[in-house]
Amino acid sequence: MKGLGTIINALAIIAGGILGIVCKRFIKERYQETVIRATGFATMFLGAAGTFARMLTVEDGARTLSAGGSMTIIISLVVGALIGEIIDIDALFERFAAWLRHKTGSDGDSQFVNGFVTASLTVSVGAMAIMGAIQDGVYGDHSTLAAKAVLDFIIVLVMASSMGKGCVFSFIPVAVAQGLMTLLAAGLSGLMTEAVLANLSMVGNILICCVGVNLVWPKTIRTANLLPSIVIACLMTLL
Repeated sequence: MKGLGTIINALAIIAGGILGIVCKRFIKERYQETVIRATGFATMFLGAAGTFARMLTVEDGARTLSAGGSMTIIISLVVGALIGEIIDIDALFERFAAWLRHKTGSDGDSQFVNGFVTASLTVSVGAMAIMGAIQDGVYGDHSTLAAKAVLDFIIVLVMASSMGKGCVFSFIPVAVAQGLMTLLAAGLSGLMTEAVLANLSMVGNILICCVGVNLVWPKTIRTANLLPSIVIACLMTLL
């Protein structure tokens, strides 16, 4: 069943978030701050590792690494950032989060918006989200998204234990983004070449790294405004 991977992923995020909220009651504020910083560093290294895995290759018969994709990264991020700033996706995320906070009766929760935005970006972008949704759409294979669901369960659990119930609602952008990607992949399977997938993964992992930076040093980067970079990376490969 195509789309099953996204359903599993969304349910895992909800479960992890609820469990995290329960744990939050028993964790001191000082411990919560340490946990969120540790999560930030872990996210940074996961994103960096995913990016370098796509950029670096071993030359045949050589003991040196060669780097590629530099121009794709620069152009994708610069153009994507400009488009994102014009649209101001970050503000759209925050307005939606504020609306959710009001609708869920959480107006007194000062961390709701930050928790929603941070968790949403962490679990919505990256190699597994992109590759998993495409595999689900093209082949009906939800194994990658099922594995991602396990990771997201842990990530959202940890985040919710520090930033509260806003993290639970990160299942909404995951369901929308991965669901749309699955539908597009099913309809445009011929365009999903190895080169396209490599660039999508490379730039997506850079955004994951940016999310980690914001967890350690809050509000350093408006990561949501970099989301168009993923689309630019795809178009650069196809054109």
